[in-house]
Amino acid sequence: MPARDNPTARQARLGTELRKLRDAAGRTAREAAGLLSVDQAKISHMESGRIGISEERIRRLATFYQCGDSLLIEALCTIAREHRGQYWFDEYRGVLAPGFLNIAELEWHSSAFRSLESVTLPGLFQTEGYARTLFASVWPRLPADEIDARVEHRMRRSAILDREDPPPFEAIVHEAALRMRFGGRKVVREQLEHLMTESERATVTVRVIPFTSEDFIEVTQPVLYASGSVAQLDTVQMDGAFGGRFLDADADLKKYRMLLNKAAHASLDPQESCQLIQQIAREL
Repeated sequence: MPARDNPTARQARLGTELRKLRDAAGRTAREAAGLLSVDQAKISHMESGRIGISEERIRRLATFYQCGDSLLIEALCTIAREHRGQYWFDEYRGVLAPGFLNIAELEWHSSAFRSLESVTLPGLFQTEGYARTLFASVWPRLPADEIDARVEHRMRRSAILDREDPPPFEAIVHEAALRMRFGGRKVVREQLEHLMTESERATVTVRVIPFTSEDFIEVTQPVLYASGSVAQLDTVQMDGAFGGRFLDADADLKKYRMLLNKAAHASLDPQESCQLIQQIAREL
C-alpha cells in the first residue's frame, strides 16, 4: 500500500490516537512493529496517517497496549473503515485546498458543536451572498471558478443541520459580527434573517455577546469545538486568513471548553439574542 502524501485530518487523527495508546502503554514503535511483523517505519507511517491500518490490526494493537476502552477502539475502527469517495466532500478533492475538505469531514463526523466568532458568522449559517462576499474579498483575488467552488462547498456543508438526527450546535457570536456590513445592507439583512430562521431549529442555539458586556473574551480567530463520537476524539478547529489548525491535546481541549463556557456566560440568553439580531436587522 503506497503512502499517502496528504492524509486527511481524520486519517491523521487515527494515527495520533494509536500513538497515544502506545505511549500510555510504555511500548516502543519497534515493539509494535514486532507484534505486527512489519518494519518500524511502517508503524511511523501508520501513526502519522500516511498509510491505512486494518480493524484487525487496531484490535491487536489495543490488546497489546492493554487498552480496555471498547468505545474508543470501535470509534478508531470506524475511521479505519472509511475510504476515499465515500462522502460528498470527496468531490472537491483536487478542486479545493485540503483544509476545506478537512472542516467538512470534521463536521460530518462530529456529534455536537460549539463555536465562537467575533467578526464573521459561522460558516454553517452563512447565506450564499454573504459567503460570496467573504471569498471575493480574499487577497490576492481568487479566480471566479475558485470562488464558485468555495461558495458551493460552504452551502453544502449546512446539510448536516437537515439530518434526521442533527448534531446540536451552540453558536456564540459577538455583536460586532452582526453589525459588520459585508456585502452591503441587502446582503447583511438577508444574512441576519437567515440566522434568525436557523436559530429556530430545535438543535440550534444562538447566543450573542453584546457590546455592553463587561467581560473580555479573548478570541481573535473563529473557534469551533467539535465533539467526537467519544470524548477522546474531540477536536478544536481554529480558522484564520492563512488556513485552519486542528488541536486535540488535552490541555488545548480543556482551555477552549473553558473559553466557550466563559463566552456563554457573558452572552445574552437565546431569546434576548434573537431580539438583538432582529433589532440590528431592522436598523439596516
